[in-house]
Amino acid sequence: MRLFRNRLRNRKHSAYRSGMLAATFEGVPAIILFQLLGGPFLTGYLLYLGASSLQIGIVLAIPSMANMLQIVGALLIQRFSNRKLAFTLLCGIHRILWVSTGLVPLWFPESFSVAAYIVICATGFVGQAIGSVYWTSLIADMVPARVRGRYFGIRNTILWAGGCTAILVFGQVLDRLPEPHGFYWMYAVAAVCAVLNIVFFLRYPNPPFQKSAQTGMKAMLTVPFRHPPFLKAMLFISLWLFLQGISVPFFNFVMLDVMKISYQSISIATMTQNVAMMASYYMWGNLNAKYASKTLLFWTLPVIAASCMLWGLLPLLPDMAVLLAAHALVGIGTGGFNQLMFNFVVGDTPKSERPMFIAVFYAITGLAGFVGPLLGGTVYKWAAGLPHWVQLFGVSLAVGIVLLAVAFGIGTRALLERPKRSRLFSGADRFRAG
Repeated sequence: MRLFRNRLRNRKHSAYRSGMLAATFEGVPAIILFQLLGGPFLTGYLLYLGASSLQIGIVLAIPSMANMLQIVGALLIQRFSNRKLAFTLLCGIHRILWVSTGLVPLWFPESFSVAAYIVICATGFVGQAIGSVYWTSLIADMVPARVRGRYFGIRNTILWAGGCTAILVFGQVLDRLPEPHGFYWMYAVAAVCAVLNIVFFLRYPNPPFQKSAQTGMKAMLTVPFRHPPFLKAMLFISLWLFLQGISVPFFNFVMLDVMKISYQSISIATMTQNVAMMASYYMWGNLNAKYASKTLLFWTLPVIAASCMLWGLLPLLPDMAVLLAAHALVGIGTGGFNQLMFNFVVGDTPKSERPMFIAVFYAITGLAGFVGPLLGGTVYKWAAGLPHWVQLFGVSLAVGIVLLAVAFGIGTRALLERPKRSRLFSGADRFRAG
């Protein structure tokens, strides 16, 4: 009997390990794809298509806008519970459509290029948003809670090493090749990564899904709103993402359109951000094994605020030094923020109701993440008629100051748990004191 138990234990361990390896291998081509088509070069491609700052803001907001549809995914998963098949189809469609945006200049006249890009990209991200509910639910079951913080720290470090390499290489490519040809090569590599990504999807395990204990749609939808600590954290994170979205997504726009620096310089700044992010993934992952996700999440906030405020040093210090420091801080801050936010959602929620918690969280925060870049695009368009310094560093500096105030003014109450003493304990202390 003991031998049977040992074999069963080893089999379970092997199943967990194979699933985590599959998720790591799948993530490498995925992160390269996302960095090439959604990273620093996206702004350059949109400017090549003729996009304005407002249109760039709309494109940057598309993933967050699509996340509002995750509630649809949380309802669908209760009826169609084959999570591996669902996310492979939905996320695979997203990869194919996103890569097809590289054909926009060939398929559409110049006057419709940006609009066509927005429509194709938005359609793809609908599939990504719904499919991510299936993926998040699946990977939360695949990775044991006791190793979740460290695993995602190591996985994200490996993934972003691939992302850094892609950015460094294509920063050189886009600088040396004439503009359309560099983008053609970029999209060709992205297409290969999309195919590899879909192939690796098929290597995921497909454990059984535990359905919601709620009996109706209304009951399922309201469960997250009856959980006060979750609700409080979600509303604060939404506010934070809204404010952050006014400035942080436009770092590349300022460097390209306002400062007129080269793609190679942008790739160096972005690589600095990614290297810092890689190191922070490992650091935050190890800390997460000892401290609560929400507590660590709070301490990422001042780092992100400082990354915005550093732009105010541009008139005083060499441009590249300021840009590298700002990107290093935003890498450390947003890397930890995204990882810890994910760990909070999958770790601090009940397993049977997790898909709805995930969906509501990303729908509400997605709405805030959608409105923020839209407002940011409007702000930068308005700032174009003001003195040069407003676009250069004024917007980022102002947003950074507001973020710092919000972090220490509201964030402490939303994310930091204060120990509460019971009346009995307090009475005993008063008795001893007396």
